[in-house]
Amino acid sequence: MESKRQSLTLAFILLPMLLGFARSDINQDKAECATQLAALAPCLLYVGNQAKTPTVDCCGGIKQVLDKSKKCLCELLKDKDDPSLGLKINGTRAATLPSTCHLPANITDCVSLLHLAPNSQDAKLFEGYQKLEEGHATTPTSGELE
Repeated sequence: MESKRQSLTLAFILLPMLLGFARSDINQDKAECATQLAALAPCLLYVGNQAKTPTVDCCGGIKQVLDKSKKCLCELLKDKDDPSLGLKINGTRAATLPSTCHLPANITDCVSLLHLAPNSQDAKLFEGYQKLEEGHATTPTSGELE
């Protein structure tokens, strides 16, 4: 029963995020990623600082996003503070999620994937995330969140 309530809550939280991405005519990347990011719904408690570790479903979701489009994870990290998301995302947790889930990802690839100027503030942000990700790993929980 608790997991159904959490799923409904995540759906209501995720919907404004997806709508925010879909509404943006200016940034086509956001629209492309709207469906991809739905796979990250199980990660919302972790990246929102409400769970100690990501669940196995979260790690499966991040794997799916990385397999289909690494750019979507980059887009989410870049726009983590965008008020239209309707979410509070811990950038450090989101950036280290691939290594936490034992998945290969180089966050500095986001600079080229998003066509950022190498010396831009966003590029420096991704370089900082990469430093955090190096050597960072935990094991996801197999069942309910602790």
